[in-house]
Amino acid sequence: MTQELRRTLGVSDAVVIGLGSMIGAGVFTAWAPAAQAAGSALLVGLAPAAFVAYCNATASARLAARYPASGGTYVYGRERLGEFWGYLAGWGFVIGKTASCAAMALAVGTYVWPGQAHAVAVAAVVALTAVNYRGIQKSALLTRAIVAVVLAVLAMVVVVSLGSAAADFGRLELGRADSGGVGSVLQSAGLLFFAFAGYARIATLGEEVRDPARTIPRAIPLALGITLVVYAAVAVAVLAVLGADGLADAAAPLAEAVRAAGAPELVPVVRAGAVVAALGSLLALILGVSRTTLAMARDGHLPAALAAVHPRHQVPHRAELAVGAVVAVVAATADVSGAIGFSSFCVLAYYAIANASAWTLASEGTAGLGGRILSALGLAGCLVLAFALPGSSVVAGTAVLALGAAVYGLRRIRRGRR
Repeated sequence: MTQELRRTLGVSDAVVIGLGSMIGAGVFTAWAPAAQAAGSALLVGLAPAAFVAYCNATASARLAARYPASGGTYVYGRERLGEFWGYLAGWGFVIGKTASCAAMALAVGTYVWPGQAHAVAVAAVVALTAVNYRGIQKSALLTRAIVAVVLAVLAMVVVVSLGSAAADFGRLELGRADSGGVGSVLQSAGLLFFAFAGYARIATLGEEVRDPARTIPRAIPLALGITLVVYAAVAVAVLAVLGADGLADAAAPLAEAVRAAGAPELVPVVRAGAVVAALGSLLALILGVSRTTLAMARDGHLPAALAAVHPRHQVPHRAELAVGAVVAVVAATADVSGAIGFSSFCVLAYYAIANASAWTLASEGTAGLGGRILSALGLAGCLVLAFALPGSSVVAGTAVLALGAAVYGLRRIRRGRR
């Protein structure tokens, strides 16, 4: 008999987990590569990234209300499109987000102790895996505290930057792109999408949410809307102080913005906020990957032992330990400098399947014309942003998805011989 997870999360808890996933290390690090791609026109790139995120959030909310179980698009693709598409979504999510986990862990290490970044990263993974192991409510409480700290730091950056004499709104040249025109803007959108990705973490926790048909559709748009406002304010603030060229060259954009605004004493505070943000992202990522691992193990696509639920803490403890172990190894040994692009490609593929799944709801009368249009736009947007990413990310992501398809095919052949 399949063990069920305990439903303990309300709307506010679900919103906080979504915010913890989105307002993380990406808001401290994603602006520089986006500025390198599109200059000050990254503000234009923010719009398609946000719109695709909105389409994805709408699709995820409708699907999660229909299928309130752990696994997110892995479950939706399986139920709406067939086993293969669900499997491919789950494969892309687990692989892509494992890379994201390692990147977030290394961000912690780089800010805390650059000379021992790998060791600190492993310690962070071990600590947060232990927190998740103790239960989802403890994770939600810790995430709430992390989100409060990060929002306070971001508000400080915006107020200090925009209130300084260094702020020049003439630097917000929306029509400027350093190279590549529309292509550069779309590439910046694909990179910025990495910072938005996380709202559907609420959907992957569907089996642990109270009244999911009501809670999930409310929590996802709320979390996304708050994130959009925060990101727009931060983007305007750092561009006004640093300009496009200064932002593109900044290793720590928000810290450099505060320094340029004449408040160098606040730089350590911003760096501490970046560490807390990375920890919050890592916490939520491990939650999401472990729940998708649980769902795939239940269906036999991963070892059955990973489907176990702890009798006391009511969490998929073996899946969490396995995910934590893999992330720790990657964080200890790998160079994940290209992880943002690679993860973005895999996650955009994941959401493309989510939008395709949501499109099929109309055949049952559960989605009107507006919902079907948003699903179509979301699907197209995901594909455009995915293939606008740097070539190395596209090649690596395509290879990973092809490998997953090959593994699935081999398993089907073996089943047929039995």
